[in-house]
Amino acid sequence: MRKILVVVDMQKDFIDGALGFDGADRVIPGIAAKIKEFEEAGDEVVYTLDTHFENYMESQEGKNLPVPHCIKGTDGWSLCDELKALLADKKGFEKPTFGSMELACYLKENAADISSIEVCGLVSNICVVSNAVIAKAACPEAEIIVDSSLTASFAPDLHQATMDVLKGLQVTVL
Repeated sequence: MRKILVVVDMQKDFIDGALGFDGADRVIPGIAAKIKEFEEAGDEVVYTLDTHFENYMESQEGKNLPVPHCIKGTDGWSLCDELKALLADKKGFEKPTFGSMELACYLKENAADISSIEVCGLVSNICVVSNAVIAKAACPEAEIIVDSSLTASFAPDLHQATMDVLKGLQVTVL
């Protein structure tokens, strides 16, 4: 049985760019250590990239969150410098919205061999929770884990509420 680490949206726009917030950068060292831990154990690491295009403001998300961000090819779309090399040879999933259906399909195709999926990254109450729920749906018998110190939100109260919701969905919250 294998373990998978899913690193969600550790992109410049969420750290110090268009949607950057105080505290986003604090998760980087822990995520880097977690990536190395998984690699040393021979476990799999994958990642997601929030991916939008020039027409972002015309999309449903753009109408509800009118801040252009993670436009493919821009500096803000790039992984943060501290994790770029660690994730360079890993499987990545570009996603046009909060959760990744490609990630879901990948996990579901491999569900029989997966014992646990750990999800970390940004933003806890939006993309992290979305992908944790997707992982639970794709692999209902795998343990889904979210370490609350390896994710963050622009709103600490939403971060804590998200961790509480995840516990209710039978996600292990550390």
